[in-house]
Amino acid sequence: MKRREFIRLLGAAAAWPLAARAQQLERVRRIAVLQGGGDRDDPRSQPNTAAFLQALQQLGWTDGRNVRIDYRWPAGDADKARKYAAELVALAPEVIVAVSTASLTPLLQATRTVPIVFVGVIDPVGAGFVNSLSRPGGNATGFLLFDYDLSAKWLELLKQIAPGVTRAAVLRDSAIPSGIGQFAVIQYVAPSVRMEVSPVDVRDAPAMEPALAAFARSGNSGLIVSGSPLSLVHRERIVALAARHKLPTVYFLRAFVTGGGLISYGPDVVDQFRRAAGYVDRILKGEKPADLPVQAPTRYELVINLKTAMALGIEVPPTLLARADEVIE
Repeated sequence: MKRREFIRLLGAAAAWPLAARAQQLERVRRIAVLQGGGDRDDPRSQPNTAAFLQALQQLGWTDGRNVRIDYRWPAGDADKARKYAAELVALAPEVIVAVSTASLTPLLQATRTVPIVFVGVIDPVGAGFVNSLSRPGGNATGFLLFDYDLSAKWLELLKQIAPGVTRAAVLRDSAIPSGIGQFAVIQYVAPSVRMEVSPVDVRDAPAMEPALAAFARSGNSGLIVSGSPLSLVHRERIVALAARHKLPTVYFLRAFVTGGGLISYGPDVVDQFRRAAGYVDRILKGEKPADLPVQAPTRYELVINLKTAMALGIEVPPTLLARADEVIE
């Protein structure tokens, strides 16, 4: 062996233990995620989680290498959400991701110091989660699911896709501020599209079917499903009830329409999870939630299910089809 090659190999051999030790000593940061309405096997949640992990990796954070991510899935159960929130806080993570108001509420009850990045929250100021959108001021910040103005568009879409509808039931959660706020906007806009609206409480699940059945019997009726964690928990049942009672229905998220619903208009939630990874990265690098503004969605999507439209005897206007981001046939 030549002397120069021997020296090079000797140097590499000496450096290898140092590199190995440095890799072993690389600090592993801890992230916790408290999910919202779905469970671990929920196909709706899987693309969100995948987008979050991919965005983190692009920012240099890989689960199992330099970060450890702990998940909990309360599946819409409020008692489990409180239990899991306490469990995650006890793990002393450096940042927690809260998916929906149902997860953020118990987390803020459990800690006012651990940084929290939320996704899918409708009215964080009205609910008291942050001081303002521009300066949250506490230990939580994140991404709005949408603002209340979007609620008016659901009523307009219902009138466009089913012009004969003159009465609409609005499925909402009256126990949360956003449920009250969304219905207030819909109620305000209703006269301008010559529509009467009536609330139906999603919290009273056993009463949903008789309420919607009675509403449908009166004729010229439709349904709007406003944004809430409980609507997502019961989404299969809601879609089935809308189909059974032949109610043209506008939903707040794509997941309802891919599951058989008629039409939805709402934010691109996968994109919000990508953006949430950016806030997690900034917090891990030293920034504070109090200084990171709450951000509104940047992308909305209109999704139409033509198979469902055909079953309801609805001919979707070409202008509406042209605007759609996705058409399910």
